[in-house]
Amino acid sequence: MSAPAARPATPPVQLVLASRSPRRSQLLSMLGLSFETVPADIDEAYRFGEDPGEHAERLAREKALAVAASRPGALVVGSDTVVLVGGVVLGKPQSAEHAIDMLLRLEGREHTVATGIAVARDTAVASAVETVAVRFRAFSRETAAAYVATGEPLDKAGAYGIQGYGAALVERIDGDYFAVMGLPVCRLLQIMASMGFRYDFRSLKPQ
Repeated sequence: MSAPAARPATPPVQLVLASRSPRRSQLLSMLGLSFETVPADIDEAYRFGEDPGEHAERLAREKALAVAASRPGALVVGSDTVVLVGGVVLGKPQSAEHAIDMLLRLEGREHTVATGIAVARDTAVASAVETVAVRFRAFSRETAAAYVATGEPLDKAGAYGIQGYGAALVERIDGDYFAVMGLPVCRLLQIMASMGFRYDFRSLKPQ
């Protein structure tokens, strides 16, 4: 009697990051995951009456679904981050002087970072929003200008990067540090698990 034919191996799930953010790519690489980067092209304007957290989660979903439409069967990760202080949303600075003004708005006070995270597969999508409280230490305009001169803040919401030189401005953080970077790792893995992907240390790519 001949042996039964072996079943073909199940191909690994393709993972796609719907973002051009180097910080988000860095975090997925840190987790040892293999992925493709395909930035999403969507309208990121606020809708009338939209809460900043709802906005971040909606954009994360739209980014993930937009890319999933061209990557059948892949798990597509979308994310969006907003910074909010005193009821005002701080986007990416438009100039060095604008970045300095943003930093002085945050100086010596607490602000909120809300990061929406979504995972799509074909037309199915699951999402959440992670909210973090960050407090900056007191500093001078001269300090803010010196930080802006490094170039780090110019492509970041709120005009700072907590994972870089901007860490020197942070006094306290209450919540997920990685969400402030732009990708809440624990929440991401929970959502991926709900979509059928199990993170396993034994299957990671070598560092």
